Amino acid sequence: MSNETHTRPILVPVDFSSHSEAALLWAVELAKCHHSPLLILHVVHDPGTMQGYYSRALKKKQLHRIEDGAADMLTDFLRTLGKQHPELGKPNDLESLLVKGLPSSRILEIANQRSASMIVMGSKGLTGLKHLLIGSVAERVMHRARIPVTIVKSAPPQTGTDSP
Repeated sequence: MSNETHTRPILVPVDFSSHSEAALLWAVELAKCHHSPLLILHVVHDPGTMQGYYSRALKKKQLHRIEDGAADMLTDFLRTLGKQHPELGKPNDLESLLVKGLPSSRILEIANQRSASMIVMGSKGLTGLKHLLIGSVAERVMHRARIPVTIVKSAPPQTGTDSP
């Protein structure tokens, strides 16, 4: 593996979910080990299956443009993650990017445009009818990407019990 590979960014698409958080935490550690920059991407998309995603998440704020609200959410997501996990320190090189469009297509476009070395992303892991109807962004990216894709899943939240 050449040194050039290490200067190419690791692309981490986020949707502010616990799965995205887990993927970003994993990618930060990977970037530190490989001395790679991180490119954190959020694709602004409010599909018919999730109408009002941004307006519900930002109900206390007055929205002028959906992109402005999404940018605020991205900043808050990264700030909160840094506060909750100070042991991670600051990655060598971190850039965040907000784009509009269809998530799987835009993720692949940005990976290509920025010559990403790999994509690390979370997955909600939809199954059954929901998966058949709307598919999975992570699955579409994984099948169409020309670079390695790592899918990270967070542990399911505990439901008030101390036993596993």
